[in-house]
Amino acid sequence: MELSPPNSPMKDHQNPTIMESWKGKKEFVLAQLKVAAILIIAVIGDRWEPSYPRNENHNMVLFWIGHAVLLAATIATWKHTPPRDASSDRVTILSRHQTEEWKGWMQFAFIMYHYYRAWSAYNWIRVFVSSYVWMTGFGNFLYFDKKKDFSLERVVSMFIRINYFPLLLSWATGVSLDLYYVVPLHTEGFFMTLATCYLAIKLEASAGMSYWTSRMAAIFVSLALHVAFFETRAVDFLLLFSKEIHFRFQADKYSAWIGILCGALMKKALEYMSWAYGTVHRSGVAWTQRIVGVGLIAVWYFEFGSMTDKYQYNPVHPYVFVLAMIGWLMIRNSSKYLTECHSTFLEFLGRNTLETYVLQFHLFMNHQVQHIPIVIPGSGPDGNIVIKTLNMLLCGTIFVSVAVLARKVTVTTQTTFVDLVSIIKKKVWREEDENGGDDEKEQEMKPMVVTNAETA
Repeated sequence: MELSPPNSPMKDHQNPTIMESWKGKKEFVLAQLKVAAILIIAVIGDRWEPSYPRNENHNMVLFWIGHAVLLAATIATWKHTPPRDASSDRVTILSRHQTEEWKGWMQFAFIMYHYYRAWSAYNWIRVFVSSYVWMTGFGNFLYFDKKKDFSLERVVSMFIRINYFPLLLSWATGVSLDLYYVVPLHTEGFFMTLATCYLAIKLEASAGMSYWTSRMAAIFVSLALHVAFFETRAVDFLLLFSKEIHFRFQADKYSAWIGILCGALMKKALEYMSWAYGTVHRSGVAWTQRIVGVGLIAVWYFEFGSMTDKYQYNPVHPYVFVLAMIGWLMIRNSSKYLTECHSTFLEFLGRNTLETYVLQFHLFMNHQVQHIPIVIPGSGPDGNIVIKTLNMLLCGTIFVSVAVLARKVTVTTQTTFVDLVSIIKKKVWREEDENGGDDEKEQEMKPMVVTNAETA
């Protein structure tokens, strides 16, 4: 039998290069070309003239009319998805459909708050932003706790998904990353959740702790570190980045941590939901839950949310926003039917929140979110309300369409690059294994040679 020489085509085929193994390279390159096109559109939009100062666009009537239209769209796209097993007593809360829906209407409010300069809604918007950050801790805890996946691929995947497009957009438009402050908040929340879950699993595996003891111990350690940083002068370290980052991180200093705690209590919440609405709908429990939910929102609003001075509200916000958020979740999940329903329109908006968040400043508004672009003549600050509304709808359509495309190319970048990382890692491990194998063979041969010499 004739053996192939070391550098033969057969040998190369058996050990393809990294680029040969990377099947997604064409998709990756095409995605980067699309990203470049989106960045060009964003730069044009950010510098678009004519425009007028955003402060001249203050209009609370249109702000609330927009929400009335959103409510109509929500009702029109309301969808019920019954469980596969109708006899099961399992009740799912905060499903992907529902969390995307939740993000969708909060994002709509957030964008319209900026567009119509809705100052009086400031405290509500703060609750919405904190709810976003809460979801980072909540969702990632559920993932890490179940999958126990702390791999390089997971870290790279999430870092690209959260940071890749915003970083490029910040560079292309010349705006500070402070404008996209939610991005570093989500990034810090992800890594903090990863560290907390890793500690919990290590305590369970190595220290012999039970599931609940290990989780609560890790969550307590995380809280202690949060308090040591945010409740002392150590927090001024954030001033090295900027005053804006210093303020934003303090406004949401416990949001992701509270999400982790809620994630740890999720099993208990599911047990309660199965008891309350599983096989039998307990109407008394449902209405009690709704009343308590409304009560929590009312407590937040009348004690804190009604403050008209945001500088008075900001210091207490990190400790009280959870009242309104939990109150909403109690109302939203107050029956099995409600947990199985969602608005497909709001879900669509929720799937694209990161991209709509960063692009709103350049396509829906411009000049670093200080101006409103005029595309239709006559839609300036003193223009006809109909023309101004049409201008808003046109800019909004362009803005959302570009955001949807940006999400698609970001996800393509994410998946293809993670594949590349996985290929590189496997190749490095394979080479280490091969080198280790050669060393082992050499070690095995040495005694054989000695033995043969002695025998001779």
